[in-house]
Amino acid sequence: MLRSPFVRWTLGALVVVIALGVLRMRPWTTPAVPEASTTTAPETLAVGFLPVTCHLTCPVTDYATRTSTSTRFESQRFTDFPTVVETLKSGRLDATFMIAPLAMKLREQGVRVKIAYLGHRDGSTVMVRKDLPATSLKDLKGRTFAIPSKYSNQNLVIRKLMQDEGIDPATIRFVEMPPPDMPGALASKAIDAYFVGEPHAARAELDGSGRVLYHAKDIWPRFISCVLVVTEKLIAERPAVVRDLVRGIAESGEWAEQHRVEAAAVVAPYFRQDEKLVRYVLTQPPDRVSYRMLTPLDEEMQQIADMGLAAGILARRLDVKDLVDRQFIPADIQPAKIDAPAPAP
Repeated sequence: MLRSPFVRWTLGALVVVIALGVLRMRPWTTPAVPEASTTTAPETLAVGFLPVTCHLTCPVTDYATRTSTSTRFESQRFTDFPTVVETLKSGRLDATFMIAPLAMKLREQGVRVKIAYLGHRDGSTVMVRKDLPATSLKDLKGRTFAIPSKYSNQNLVIRKLMQDEGIDPATIRFVEMPPPDMPGALASKAIDAYFVGEPHAARAELDGSGRVLYHAKDIWPRFISCVLVVTEKLIAERPAVVRDLVRGIAESGEWAEQHRVEAAAVVAPYFRQDEKLVRYVLTQPPDRVSYRMLTPLDEEMQQIADMGLAAGILARRLDVKDLVDRQFIPADIQPAKIDAPAPAP
């Protein structure tokens, strides 16, 4: 059968086709392995904040790390603390600024969080209607006084001041109100006074509807409102990122202390607020809010916790040694290197 020319020709063609296929596949060669990339994408972490100067170092750190090759911190803007808490509890947020008593309440509720650093010192103000002759808290008896939240340090401080001055809390009507609504409520005379973090106090001062009754530093020197909270999960899984975050917040604070006008230019877009308003808070007077000495001390944290217990915010005494974690705070704090935008005229 193989003697047939047609069969021999067919078999020969088949052999040639097979040979060409083998030559094309080249099974004797080793497949090329792509070279590993020489560049590694930076780690990222979302950090929650509200548009108040107590949280200023959060957007400054965001701005400072925009071109970072190690860790990029992306500030996540919120407008209220209940939403911050919901996002934190759901696991969608592992680091955020919040009012200190609220962090303590979360810990009491079993939420595994730690206070790693402070957000600021001072920076809150008691405002009163400009047409009222009040010169002290005693003059506000029978008046309506707004606070941000029962969990706020502003609430605790005012109640302590009332106790120190022998004022019956029942003589002043306290209401909770979102801070952005307070200046308008004061201007319309829906409230008579309020205690809040900046710049919501300065807004009433600048529009002429209110005047300063007390700065927080006058009532409680080195006043603390907000803290940097991180989850224990983040600490366990990404300790180097937590260390970078705390260092970034510390260095941003030192930079802001030395560049207050430029800091206003940096954060105003993040806050979505008038740069001139933020600048006023940071400079009039310059010690209205401070971003130094931000290591949380057990004594002051315990004082806040005990005041929270007395006010009925906490159900039992909290040992803050289980809440505060200072291991990530740098020993030497240098100002961040920031190329800030030109300030508005």
